[in-house]
Formats: sequence, C-alpha cells, structure tokens
Amino acid sequence: MKILVGYKRVVDFNVRIQVKPDGSGVVTDGVKLSPNPFDDIALEEALRLREKGVATEVVVATIAPADAQPHLRNGLAMGANRAIHIVADGAVQPLTAARAFLKLVEKEQPDIVLLGKQAIDDDANQTGQMLATLWGRPQATFASKVDVADGCATVVREVDAGLETLEVDLPAVITTDLRLNEPRFIKLPDIMKAKSKPLETLALADLGVESGDFLTTTKYEAPAGRSRGVMVKDAAELVAALKAKGLL
Repeated sequence: MKILVGYKRVVDFNVRIQVKPDGSGVVTDGVKLSPNPFDDIALEEALRLREKGVATEVVVATIAPADAQPHLRNGLAMGANRAIHIVADGAVQPLTAARAFLKLVEKEQPDIVLLGKQAIDDDANQTGQMLATLWGRPQATFASKVDVADGCATVVREVDAGLETLEVDLPAVITTDLRLNEPRFIKLPDIMKAKSKPLETLALADLGVESGDFLTTTKYEAPAGRSRGVMVKDAAELVAALKAKGLL
C-alpha cells in the first residue's frame, strides 16, 4: 500500500503576521516558514500506518517555489520514503492544487491520499474535497482516528454535533484534524539520512495543469485593534450599555 501525503509550506504559526504597507500581501521576507501543522499530522499518521505494516511506502509532495526543497527534506527526515516537488511560483489556489495532486495520483496510484484539513495561511479547507471529486473516489474529512483494514478505511471524524464514523473503500482521500495525533520530533541522524533519499522535481506546466485561478485578492488588511474595555458598576449599567450599542 502506498500513501501520498500533501505537505504544504506556510508561515510558521508562531510568527506574528505583518501586512505589507501597500496591502498587496503579507510580509514573508526573512520570516520563518514551516510545514503546515495539519500536514505534519497527516504525515505522522501515514508513518504510523507504515509502522503498523498497513502501508509500505509514504510519499510527500508539495506545490511550492524552487526554494522549497529544504521543506521536503524535513518531511523525508520525519520518515517519508521519497518526495515530489511540483515547482510553482506564487500562491496556488485550492482547485489548481487539487488538479496537480490528481496528476500525481494518476502517476503514483496511491491507495490513500492524506492531506491536512486546511492550511493555516488561507484556511480554505477545499483541496481534499476537490481532489476526491476530480478523482471520483470517496472522501473522509476532519479525521480524528483512522483505521485501515481489508481495503477499507474506518474514519472517526469531528462534526458540529460530535463524532461521526465513516467507512470508505480505498483508494480514498482522508483529511486530518488536530486531535488525530501528535507529530514526532525529528532527530539529527534522520536529518542526515534524508539527504540521500529520492526527491523528484516537476514543473507545474509539465503536469499539464494550468493555474485556472479565477479568484483575485484585491487587498489585505490587518485586523482592527481592540478598543478599550468599559467598567460598569452593576448589572443594570451593563444591560443599559448593551442596549445603547444595539446588542440587546
């Protein structure tokens, strides 16, 4: 069994995002870039399935500019068998990413495609669903537990009402939620071993995928600053203040 894992590079979640003065985007120069946390969880789950003997090969893939190879080496150091780098300049919208992953699916023929449920840079939560639709295969999103046996995946997923259990035939697309696992730490010997693992580079155009992006971001703005709180003497004054603001 082969598992293909999407492994996106994003601005590190600990970094305080700064909007460019002209509002054309966010500042990334000199900013720490790290794996999308949900994708780290997806890779960890794939590695655990391999360690259980369920899978035999784990492949990580990213769609990113040419300087993203160290990012993929991070995935290889974590334990992936090999990596695929689809070189693309600029931001890639979810539909384009899904089309690119579909080409990889046709090439690699994985039994499971594991993706983070969303990326923390755009929070789109669309690529996994779009890929499953284009591929014509089942999907199980927001997974908090995954079991694979007899050509099926049993997925416990988090929904608004609680937990839902799905059983999907493989091949399938599974997207991961935060509570699925805790990714492992990477050790120095694994970093050294990752340097010799296979890393394939492809151009987005070579896959026959056109960007087809039809959404245009017109402006970026930082969130408005919080206003100062107001102290009230008692509940009656609080109710009056809320009514004055039209909140009651």
